[in-house]
Amino acid sequence: MKKYFPPSELIINEDGSVFHLHVKPEQLADKIIFVGDPGRVELVASFFEKTECKTENREFKTITGAYKGKRISVISTGIGCDNIDIVLNETDALANIDFKTREEKAQLKQLEIVRIGTCGGLQPDLPVGTFICSEKSIGFDGLLNFYAERNAVCDLPMERALLNHLGWSGNLCAPAPYVIDADEELTNRIAGDDMVRGVTVSCGGFFGPQGRVLRIPLADPHQNDKIEDFTYRGLRITNYEMESSAVAGLSRLMGHKATTACMVIANRVAQNADTAYTKRMEDLIETVLERI
Repeated sequence: MKKYFPPSELIINEDGSVFHLHVKPEQLADKIIFVGDPGRVELVASFFEKTECKTENREFKTITGAYKGKRISVISTGIGCDNIDIVLNETDALANIDFKTREEKAQLKQLEIVRIGTCGGLQPDLPVGTFICSEKSIGFDGLLNFYAERNAVCDLPMERALLNHLGWSGNLCAPAPYVIDADEELTNRIAGDDMVRGVTVSCGGFFGPQGRVLRIPLADPHQNDKIEDFTYRGLRITNYEMESSAVAGLSRLMGHKATTACMVIANRVAQNADTAYTKRMEDLIETVLERI
């Protein structure tokens, strides 16, 4: 018996588009680029030879077009894993649910998804301007813990090692971290031989969760030092951002291929940052477009 999705669970607008994205099934490509900033959608699309459609609702902007014969959709997610939960569930629905019958399609489609973004470097040898492709992501956001079978797709031994290293206990109100692998083939293709293969921590905030202190003291003032020092089977944590764990985790549960490619714009160890990174970001975008 086919799965049926009632209107309360899958909300479809009157024009046949999905609720938040305002995208119709025929408007979504099989190759997808996620960006956080809606303004960056136009930057990615500026490389397209032709544009097929544009939609926009709230922070969610989508342009589908063609780059060197490849049909690609670029979608802005806004900031945070909570928004990734919306965007990835709706893109999967567009690909794998029949909007007329509200039933799961007999033949499921596998999407290729690459998030392009910025991040903070957590190692002294990862200066501003470094490209990092996340081969593993660590979710400090807690999102994947709400889904069944998260244990089947996560690296449980690495999770336990990290929890022990951080010394997190019942005295600290932090979500249980999850560790998820990006798709190996897609990561190898996007990273090539000129990006750092990284382990990325995705946080539920920009300030306290990433160890930044303004006017409110931190629950664990030594969190970043512990993260910088953590190693597991030759791996070290390379960078902070706010979406890669949800992208990799939900994609793996849904059967899609996904990875994240970020540019370091602040090195947390050296305590420096560069906001004039547009040209370097264009280089990263073009690299991903060539390889996706």
